[in-house]
Amino acid sequence: MDAPRQPTNVTEHHRSPIEHETTSHSTDHADERYRIVTEQLSVYFDGKPAIRDVSMVIRTNKVTAIIGPSGCGKSTFLRALNRLHEIQPNARVSGRILLDGEDIMSMDATLVRRRIGMVFQKPNPFPAMSIFDNVVAGLRFNGVRKRSVLAEIAEEALRRAALWDEVKDRLRAPATSLSGGQQQRLCIARALAIEPEVLLMDEPTSALDPIATAKIEELIYELKRSYTIVVVTHNMQQAARVSDYTAFMYLGELVEFDKTRNIFTNPSKRQTEEYITGRFG
Repeated sequence: MDAPRQPTNVTEHHRSPIEHETTSHSTDHADERYRIVTEQLSVYFDGKPAIRDVSMVIRTNKVTAIIGPSGCGKSTFLRALNRLHEIQPNARVSGRILLDGEDIMSMDATLVRRRIGMVFQKPNPFPAMSIFDNVVAGLRFNGVRKRSVLAEIAEEALRRAALWDEVKDRLRAPATSLSGGQQQRLCIARALAIEPEVLLMDEPTSALDPIATAKIEELIYELKRSYTIVVVTHNMQQAARVSDYTAFMYLGELVEFDKTRNIFTNPSKRQTEEYITGRFG
């Protein structure tokens, strides 16, 4: 077996990701808008780079999958998109992240996290709260108190998360009484209740059984009509099923980024082909 080649960033350092995309794929992408653009994004922990110079575009109302072996920087990249690294004193971020053309570092962090929601790998409902209180927790944090408003938004969020019919008669039950798959959809409903524009999902089905996984994948497909979604996954079949675009990362660098069908059927980088065919990773 040939040794995998050292990855190079798919976007050249002297060109912006938009310039690269419009030059390389103008006929494919000319009608699509960019919700998020990262420019030479790097994240360091204790001075050591976890990701380096990642330049990428995230298109509006599309699903973008991030794939790569463990430790390649997928989750680090995802968490940088809503400034979660700020809460770690040993972390440093360089480069730019633009949300609708505005640098998120110039925005209030709470507003960033309201516009860019996050769903984590393991379901994390607030254990001391009911199903209803979990959904509206973010709204209450942001000052919404009117009962009728909370009830209306909670129902809409639970419907969008395909959970309403399963919990509508037990909204006061503890969130921990739900199954693992239901808890993950509850966390999605909680994220949707604050009306984000972007939904980040960090391996949202890795702790779920196949039936619950299928429901989450169906949900992702439905949600992209209203939201821009970025999902990290170890499951390449899942990436092929749910995403419109796929980024392959390795050793903290972006190796290749393209339409999902191109990544899985005709990748331009040898290292991408070796990964998706199981030769390493």
